[in-house]
Amino acid sequence: MEEEYVQTANESLQNYFENTIIPQLYVDADLILRKFTPPAMKQFSLTKADIGRHMSDVVNNIRYPTIIENIEEVINTGAILEKEIQTTDKRWFQMNILPYIIRKENKANGVIITFVDITARIKTLKELEKSNSDHNAFTYAVSHDLKQPLTTLQLLSKVLADSYTNQNKERFANGIETLKRSIENIKTIINELTVHATASADRSKEHERLSIESIYEDVKNLLRDEHYNKDTNITTFFEVSEIQFSRKNLRSILYNLLINSMKYRNPDNLLQIHIQTKKEGDFIVLTVEDNGMGIDKKFHDNIFEKNIRVNNDTEGTGMGLYIVKTMLENNGGNITVESSIGGGAKFILYFKNVFE
Repeated sequence: MEEEYVQTANESLQNYFENTIIPQLYVDADLILRKFTPPAMKQFSLTKADIGRHMSDVVNNIRYPTIIENIEEVINTGAILEKEIQTTDKRWFQMNILPYIIRKENKANGVIITFVDITARIKTLKELEKSNSDHNAFTYAVSHDLKQPLTTLQLLSKVLADSYTNQNKERFANGIETLKRSIENIKTIINELTVHATASADRSKEHERLSIESIYEDVKNLLRDEHYNKDTNITTFFEVSEIQFSRKNLRSILYNLLINSMKYRNPDNLLQIHIQTKKEGDFIVLTVEDNGMGIDKKFHDNIFEKNIRVNNDTEGTGMGLYIVKTMLENNGGNITVESSIGGGAKFILYFKNVFE
């Protein structure tokens, strides 16, 4: 009677295995591979010769190194194990290991392992995470970039009021021109925010082939009214002249780095800033180097974190370098710093080179 029960159970299992569309394995209590479904044969390149082999001999097909330990755990505990795994070929699966219970004996006679390919789902989730990260970084960037022209407008209101009262027509006229430029800067940033929102459904439109020098000139003009003056000297050497990147993000990156150099200048010296580009392996490297106050080496590991400021004597939110790092990392790049107190600062940015 017992043999008949086992035979019936085995026939039912065999019938199920032959007809299911899910990759599944049946491994007995001795870790011998007894059955597998046709989809499992295709998924893991199994053959009929693998039936009867110990799992240690076929684990390379599955490309998941701890599967034997997981099977033993389920056999010993009788508890279902569910986990997302990544195999060595970089694919993701939802793996479920269920104990195969012989009800009459109330014990596990092995396990049934189910694999559901979730690689596409994981990829989608990662893209959503990146999209959210990009969105957050851009929001911070907009807030950060708007502060400067708004501060300029605040100062201009006082200058214009004083000029009008003192009937200084030339100063009043210059103030009006500066006011117009500041308003245009704000309009540009707001327009970019609108484009960012409408283009979020098609992220491929965000990146374009850009002239690094052209973006630099835009940023320099944006900063000219408040920071860029006769006490600032900027030199450039663009060995690489073009980059594939988001226009608004590249502008924000250069803006943040240049405004940092100008904020943390040494008041006793002419501010010298040197910008250059070059190719290095799979990256286009952009460096921004100055002769300013410099950054203590003990802060190098955390200056790129959110809301971190190492000098409270200068106005700022501590968001600039965090924004830069986030934008680069979200596109396969990175940023590092070389600096010391009194020795200026050199920021080294790595952009993924998509042209080769």
